[in-house]
Amino acid sequence: MTPNLKHLHPYPFEKLAKLKQGIVPPVDKYPIVLSIGEPAHVTPQFIKDALLANLQGLSNYPTTKGIPELRKAIANWLTNRFHLPVEIINPETQVLPVNGTREALFSFAQCLIDPTEKPIVIMPNPFYQIYEGAALLAGAEPYFLNTVESDRYLPDFDIVPQVIWQRCQLIYICSPGNPSGAVMSTADHQKLLHLAEKYDFVIASDECYSELYDDEDNPPAGLLESAYAMGNMTFKRCVVFHSLSKRSNAPGLRSGFVAGDADILSQYFQYRTYQGCAIPLPTQHASIKAWQDEQHVVENRQLYREKFTAFVSILADVCVIEKPPAGFYVWLKTPIADTEFAQQLFAQENITVLPGSYLSREFASLNPGLNHVRIALVAPLDDCIVAAQRIKHFLNTL
Repeated sequence: MTPNLKHLHPYPFEKLAKLKQGIVPPVDKYPIVLSIGEPAHVTPQFIKDALLANLQGLSNYPTTKGIPELRKAIANWLTNRFHLPVEIINPETQVLPVNGTREALFSFAQCLIDPTEKPIVIMPNPFYQIYEGAALLAGAEPYFLNTVESDRYLPDFDIVPQVIWQRCQLIYICSPGNPSGAVMSTADHQKLLHLAEKYDFVIASDECYSELYDDEDNPPAGLLESAYAMGNMTFKRCVVFHSLSKRSNAPGLRSGFVAGDADILSQYFQYRTYQGCAIPLPTQHASIKAWQDEQHVVENRQLYREKFTAFVSILADVCVIEKPPAGFYVWLKTPIADTEFAQQLFAQENITVLPGSYLSREFASLNPGLNHVRIALVAPLDDCIVAAQRIKHFLNTL
């Protein structure tokens, strides 16, 4: 076993299970789980139909690179969504289907990092735990960028010392952010792109929440879009990660893609041929249909807007709460310790939320997740309304 395993922290949901252990919530209040970011809207029927219609593909080994039709569908979606010129994305060299972004975000670091160079991997704090685990198991040192309210929960690249940039081999960014829903601007991207060029590191942009946004006329910018706007037409040092899990309510499909710098993807492709992680053919055909349709995504966004509007309006007079610009989380500040808040909320109201400190690390004398909880509005609208009413009642008892 690699000695780096000892550096891994318990996963947040392991900590949450221990926090709730032994507590018996009130039996007259049915459980509402808002801790896990698992989409619960119905998977569109046409995706299911495409999966079933292509089951004959189970008799064939899929290739790591995926079928050309899928790569072309992804390239078309990228150019349309991010206002890129037609054919600027080469589906042969700049697109690689993957088994969801979690797997790809992890394995990408294992492929990219050179552990002999005392590497650093930079990531936001709080963060998706895969970033840290990927860095540690690749033999790198994580460096955290605290994202706090005064910076609109966005990373501040200006505070990173030059010596850290010099050792940086990879930076993970997440926009829209998990857990805050904060969105990086084109200017934010371009500042980071200039740093990547100066110090020669790779940007891994986790954009799995990019299609869940509040303003229909103002979708979040993507890294490839920002790179092209500044003249980086080959997307040098840029790799983006997208998934159908949130966009199309198909987390069980385990389908996503990476795209960007052709030289990096060529090496990552070679790595993946040995890793053995090709997407089954029925899944690929269902994915083609999903990437080719936008109407179901528009409808999906509207469902989240309705839940956010109801949830925020109920709680607005008892706490400071705002609708985030994107994502499906509420990053709520708590009047008591976040772990105590989550524990008592479960004990009194049978609602499960995730303590913010479970998603972050203490860094530079600050744990930016403290006194926050992450609330995933993935439950049906009626349950989100009931949850908001119970949380309001709970806050009034504090």
